Amino acid sequence: MRTIRLFCILLIYYASNAQTEKNIDHQSLIWTRYYNQFTINNKWSIHSEFDNRIFLNPTEENLYLLRVHGRYKINSKIDIGAGYAYFSVATQNPEVNNDFRTPEYRGQQDITWKQEFGNFSLIQRFQVEERFFKNADKNGLQPGTTFTWRFRYRLQGEYCCWKKESQYLKAIVYDELMINAGESIVHNTFDQNRIYAAIQYGINKNIALELGYLNSFQQRASGVDYFDRDIIRFTLFHKIKLKEKQKSQIN
Repeated sequence: MRTIRLFCILLIYYASNAQTEKNIDHQSLIWTRYYNQFTINNKWSIHSEFDNRIFLNPTEENLYLLRVHGRYKINSKIDIGAGYAYFSVATQNPEVNNDFRTPEYRGQQDITWKQEFGNFSLIQRFQVEERFFKNADKNGLQPGTTFTWRFRYRLQGEYCCWKKESQYLKAIVYDELMINAGESIVHNTFDQNRIYAAIQYGINKNIALELGYLNSFQQRASGVDYFDRDIIRFTLFHKIKLKEKQKSQIN
């Protein structure tokens, strides 16, 4: 009930600001990601990823990130996770090439709920992030950091189109809403909304490839300036199971 109530409040807030004059900056990017899932046992796993994001017109580095989080499966439907991420931001505007990178240090916790209906799966995730931005101006990094909260809710659907032994093909769509909170947040309580559609192909039980399109509509700190980003995303998923590795060493 609390999640539904919060979601409704956000929709009302977003609708109330829909008539406000907006300055929208349209951008095109490509995101490439390596995602590793290291399974320890039936309950515990460690997930890590490296993500590189590049502007396409003009071609310019946006950022790269490293993320790692541990996950615990409560039951067949619910699992929880907690971890850490490091972001190195080159620029948010491809026309501006800074001579320095701005780091962000981020903690995260989430709960994920998955329901299966035959070939279709419905996945909901609520995530909390503690974000620490290194202070910076146009000349370079400055002393201190700025702290904000961010709350994320994602509703995702997956449909298995084809499956044969350890190979599969599935379609993925989701919508994710993000909101900011904290003393430094004045005009951009609404952070962004992401809409994503992709096809994922499982080559074998350990490797999968995913290609998708993501639209990110993000409000900036001014409250009237926005990023509207068209993003092509490519992901390589890699699974490693500890039990299987130990068995192969014994054999």
